[in-house]
Amino acid sequence: MTDVLTPVLSAGWADDRAWTLEAYTERGGYRALGKALAMSPADLIELVKESGLRGRGGAGFPTGMKWSFIPKDNPNPTYLVVNADESEPGTCKDIPLMMASPHTLVEGVIIASRAIGAEQAFIYVRGEVLHVVRRLRAAVREAYEAGHLGTDIGGSGQNLDLVVHAGAGAYICGEETALLDSLEGRRGQPRLRPPFPAVAGLYASPTVINNVESIASVPAIVDHGIAWFGSMGTEKSKGFTLYSLSGHVKRPGQYEAPLGITLRELLELGGGLRDGSELKFWTPGGSSTPILTAEHLDVPLDYEGVGAAGSMLGTKALQVFDQTTSVVRCVLRWTEFYKHESCGKCTPCREGTWWLVQVLRRLDSGEGREGDIELLQELCGNILGRSFCALGDGATSPITSAIQHFREEFEAGMHTPSSELFPPAASTLFQAVTA
Repeated sequence: MTDVLTPVLSAGWADDRAWTLEAYTERGGYRALGKALAMSPADLIELVKESGLRGRGGAGFPTGMKWSFIPKDNPNPTYLVVNADESEPGTCKDIPLMMASPHTLVEGVIIASRAIGAEQAFIYVRGEVLHVVRRLRAAVREAYEAGHLGTDIGGSGQNLDLVVHAGAGAYICGEETALLDSLEGRRGQPRLRPPFPAVAGLYASPTVINNVESIASVPAIVDHGIAWFGSMGTEKSKGFTLYSLSGHVKRPGQYEAPLGITLRELLELGGGLRDGSELKFWTPGGSSTPILTAEHLDVPLDYEGVGAAGSMLGTKALQVFDQTTSVVRCVLRWTEFYKHESCGKCTPCREGTWWLVQVLRRLDSGEGREGDIELLQELCGNILGRSFCALGDGATSPITSAIQHFREEFEAGMHTPSSELFPPAASTLFQAVTA
């Protein structure tokens, strides 16, 4: 097939010492910043709006529109916060981006800060990835030394201080308001909205919170223009993006391609499934999105296409599972994660995820009781839309979709353990034989 990859963010990842300022500048780095400094903040916002860039962290909200929500008459300072707390199971796009090309993010932060009028910005990074924290801080130091950060950037009168903040490893801090609480030094728990962060965010001041990939995409848009960006992707989901392909595939990794590519095309680019494998189910956007099956191989991987198929594009974490995988066991592992990571603030999520795990464990061990499937559905119904934040909703999605597509496996859990139906050794042996 034709190579449909569109390396933009990942274009220089293989360069020698790609993460340094020198290497980044050689491939055109900070050229977009010069153009942005010659533009007014209003023009920058309008440019990003017209480009059609949508948030690359989950819901796909238009980035330029989010920037425009910042009130102009608020006396408090404006802040930009980058959500780099990548913790969703199966999601691994922001960390390699920050490792290979941290200056792409730093340049995006400077441009975005100019657009919204912020003189203080933060990158909130998952604390466990210490190597990423160190690399980002080194890049920020280089940017200060080069005059890209600090006071009067490029003689434009623009001031900006950038802080790289390491979190403490809580998945809940990926939720933007919990992230703000953590950044302020409090326990990371979601806030009641309204007020929304654009009005009262960090330190009760106007705040824009964007995902790493969203901000990192801005320099390319400023440098190459709206028409160039719109030439990739679909009508409503424009541009390029990073797809994380993992699971039972020959070449797992990051594939930067236009929005709207299909899993069939990505699997072909990734060498296909391991020999002898048959696609059983997959996640289009991480473990918190409803699972899809082989019948969805040709669904366009954009916000509209995946939504029409009954799931969400989310973080574009494509976890692929073959016929050796137990759906019940897989869903149980994900649910155990969500139970562990629940912040405990609201009852539906705190208690609901605990009970979901108990029922799934029974079914996984072949000790399910009559009515357990209905009980799972009822529990999910009491969590969905009733929890304080989206973590509770995300915990229910794989369960309800798994029952929809593979109810017979849950029914088998009434009398047969998953380990007998799908022996873990079979998958390992299968992999060893076909390697």
